[in-house]
Amino acid sequence: MEESAQNLEHGKIELVERVAPPPPRNLVLTVEEVVEEYVGSFGWSQLIHVFLVSLAWVFDSQNTLVTIFSDAQPTAWRCINNSSSSLCMSSSSKGDVSSVCGLMPGTWEWVGGHQSSTIAEWGLICDRKFLAAIPASLFFIGSLLGSAFFGYLADASLGRKRTVLLSCISSSVTGFLTSLSPNIWIYALLRFANGFSRSGIAICCIVLATEVVGRKWRGPVSQYGFFLFTAGFFSLPLIAYPTRNNWRVLYKIISLLPLAYSALFFPFISESPRWLLVRGRSKEALDVLKKFARLNGRTLPENLCLANPSAPNESGENEASTKTCTKESLWRTKWAAKRMITVMVAGFGVGFVYYGVQLNVENLNFNLYFSVGLNALMEIPAIVFGTILLGLTTRRLLFSLSAFLAGISCLLCIIFAHGKRAKTGDKSSAGSWVQLAIEGIGFMAASIAFDVLYIYCVELFPTNVRNFALSQSRQSLMLGASIAPLLVAAGRLSPSLSFIIFGVLSIFSGAISLWLPETKNAPLYETLKQQEEEEKHKVVDRSNINQA
Repeated sequence: MEESAQNLEHGKIELVERVAPPPPRNLVLTVEEVVEEYVGSFGWSQLIHVFLVSLAWVFDSQNTLVTIFSDAQPTAWRCINNSSSSLCMSSSSKGDVSSVCGLMPGTWEWVGGHQSSTIAEWGLICDRKFLAAIPASLFFIGSLLGSAFFGYLADASLGRKRTVLLSCISSSVTGFLTSLSPNIWIYALLRFANGFSRSGIAICCIVLATEVVGRKWRGPVSQYGFFLFTAGFFSLPLIAYPTRNNWRVLYKIISLLPLAYSALFFPFISESPRWLLVRGRSKEALDVLKKFARLNGRTLPENLCLANPSAPNESGENEASTKTCTKESLWRTKWAAKRMITVMVAGFGVGFVYYGVQLNVENLNFNLYFSVGLNALMEIPAIVFGTILLGLTTRRLLFSLSAFLAGISCLLCIIFAHGKRAKTGDKSSAGSWVQLAIEGIGFMAASIAFDVLYIYCVELFPTNVRNFALSQSRQSLMLGASIAPLLVAAGRLSPSLSFIIFGVLSIFSGAISLWLPETKNAPLYETLKQQEEEEKHKVVDRSNINQA
């Protein structure tokens, strides 16, 4: 009896086991696979996210290029009514700013007022004219140092989102303090601080935008930020013209905008799920992906788990491995260091030309506000063409050809620079317009190369050093930019010299970039070790296919 009861119980257990399905196994996927298969490569959630993130580029642009107006050389002066100086009256007939160098103080004044620019307020003319280039150069040097600082913070501790917030707030504070500068030296120091502060915006925004979309959308998404950068550039003449008689008001206005952005829009931005995963915060990373999926009208599988690139053990996330992968050094990894040096050398020449042409706009024979607005408008076709070409050709080819075109255009400008100075005082509109057209083509080509380098750098390095790598690339761009104002000042004496240097460096940048690997449609890796292994496997597979 007991035996039959046991058999009956055993039969029930077997029946239950056959009827009840086994517990579902976890579906382990990478962030890239989750985005491509479940969240959506580029849905409404990513569109809103990318737009909100990219808005910060507006302030980056304004802080970078504001010196075009704040440090502009005044175009006209006049004798003071009660001045009886015959020297003043005779000099005023020449209409040349340099003609005031021999006049006594108090006998003349600037037509726009002494606060129309820093040059007018602090007398940065004649034997003090090269002092006017110091604030712009120090700004880019500050950007160079700040890029490394914010790049490290974004990878190692704060993350992309909080680094952007810190950069926006600090650039707002330093921008406002700049408007209170009592002299050129404090002004230059605060421009350095402002450059340091704003450098976290661009590098973090482009990474934060590209890390949440599918691989085919990384190129177009990277261009959205440059559209907003152009919007900031284009807004400057609109802000500067009403404040043309007081450069301090201009700084105060642009310093308030990042604060408003931080308060109104920043709370709706999400942290990068890739960075959260690398830092061992997989639950938060999964929550971000669920949020994106929900806004796209999709749902993630209940049994979904994110694949940890640091090889988790059976008990969960391997904290020791996570710490190891976050401490990987780009400069101690041979292949990554070589790649980084190549990117930085290429970036130096492109940054030199890109910012040099923009700062050189005051030396053209056109109205300053018109010239800056036209330069800003030329960025739009550069971004449109760049976006289209990113989908049609490879990153490496597009970057090198754009750099070559920018360099050749600069060299062609030498002919028209000579023509322009052939006769003293000759300002024929034909020569000026031809030179402006060629410079415009060169500027658009440099702009395309500048934009492509950002997305190229994002794809060349893995998540745990991506922000740092992009900051190093930006350092090289800013190093070129920091020297550009000095060359622009020298170009007033010898236009050919500046054009030759611009052209040669740009062509060299295009040539050296040919040693970089292609990254179009390649996955975004999470760690240096993972990327090294995966790229080695691809090389081996490719060689086996060729042999077969």
